[in-house]
Amino acid sequence: MMIFHVDCDAFYASCEEIRNPKLKIKPLAVGGLTNKSIITTANYKAREYGLHSAMPIFMAKKLCPDLVVLPVDHPYYEEKSAQVFSLIEKYGVTMEKVSIDEAYLLVDVDSFDMSPLDLAKRIQEEVLTKTEISISVGISYNKFLAKIASDRKKPRGITQIREDQLDTFLPDLPIEKVHGIGSKTCKKLNDIGIYKVRDLLKLDKDFLRENFGKQGTYIYNVIRGIDKRTVNPNRKRKSIGKEQTLRTNTKDIHTLEKILEDLAKKIETYMVNKNLKAKTLTLKIKEDNFTSHTKSITLQEYIYKKEDIYTEAATLLKAILKDKTLRLIGISLSNLANRNLDQLTFL
Repeated sequence: MMIFHVDCDAFYASCEEIRNPKLKIKPLAVGGLTNKSIITTANYKAREYGLHSAMPIFMAKKLCPDLVVLPVDHPYYEEKSAQVFSLIEKYGVTMEKVSIDEAYLLVDVDSFDMSPLDLAKRIQEEVLTKTEISISVGISYNKFLAKIASDRKKPRGITQIREDQLDTFLPDLPIEKVHGIGSKTCKKLNDIGIYKVRDLLKLDKDFLRENFGKQGTYIYNVIRGIDKRTVNPNRKRKSIGKEQTLRTNTKDIHTLEKILEDLAKKIETYMVNKNLKAKTLTLKIKEDNFTSHTKSITLQEYIYKKEDIYTEAATLLKAILKDKTLRLIGISLSNLANRNLDQLTFL
């Protein structure tokens, strides 16, 4: 059995290029339309200018004055995603979809009369022909290495990492490319002179566990090619959220409450469509100096309606706002459950 990691190349931007082929020769970013917004996805033409996801739009336009910026169109991208992964499922693989544009596949390669590389090539070509979406595929014996492999050659790359190739692929890998190392962990490691996996390999398990908890043990193992995570086709989404970067920084409570109403309505639409409900609500704010804060509440009863979402979010806002001037506000729901399943109560 092998694990494939399938990753759609510059997915949102690729979807927009399908809708308007003229955009293929232009630098394109998908994201917020205000200068204070950030890029969600940039096409490869835009990346030639140094643009990347999470870059502020105002900075991107300085680097690339001719940049075309389009708003995010989630329903359209969901439709294209469904087309891509329904094609892949027809190969009889076990699939764990981890986001709108990527999935892990557990593949019984012995059931195909071809090598893993040839199978990946066939899937890649069929997806491109039938959906116009380009994908990159990483192949290995565990999830961590398959994901590393899919990022190795983009776009339209296919890379396999065998166990005897660990010393070829891992030592020179920047630590920010290690799945599980976020920006905060990366900074802590950089502060002690750790920048690449070869540096990370010098740290013992006790040190990593003491400083990073369970995450430290995970990091110690995966950089040595050990990852026991399985491909789980029943993986459930852990949270749903919406946020908005404000056109003008503000501390006005009425303006912010109106935005919360709009966000609550969008979240309700998603929750209804997916038959979900939630017990935990988190409010996120970002000040004009880019400092972020979150505040959460876990409720006794499940919610999914916009009125309930707004009420709880507005209460948290009043508790956290004080005299802060905001540039971003958002709501997320977690502790999700299916609304179609009755909750049993034992008396």
